[in-house]
Amino acid sequence: MDWVWALYRKYIIKGLAASGNAQPTDTELEEAFLKALAASSVTILVQEPWMNSVRFKGLARGPVTEMTDLLQDPMDWLAARYGGGKFKLNFHEGWNFVATQNFKPEGAPRWKDVPEIEF
Repeated sequence: MDWVWALYRKYIIKGLAASGNAQPTDTELEEAFLKALAASSVTILVQEPWMNSVRFKGLARGPVTEMTDLLQDPMDWLAARYGGGKFKLNFHEGWNFVATQNFKPEGAPRWKDVPEIEF
């Protein structure tokens, strides 16, 4: 899950600094990260052609705590569920946007048969 920490790092440091802790210890960083992660959600989108352009189709959204397999191995998780494509994972803590990460697993685009989620 090092890739998830890399996404959250600046967000966590900024949040701790705003609360008066500009020099957090490694333990404080880890605690803040785990707390933020527990309160986070992830939205999974895929890029699809649309009217001579592209758009992002929403495939799933849920608490990060329910998607630990995704965090452990995002490429295999995405490929197993949705096939190949250009995927975007957006992470939020509550209403706060944290970061986004893109993945491009190979394979047939099985996501085309998945209904789009409502935003």
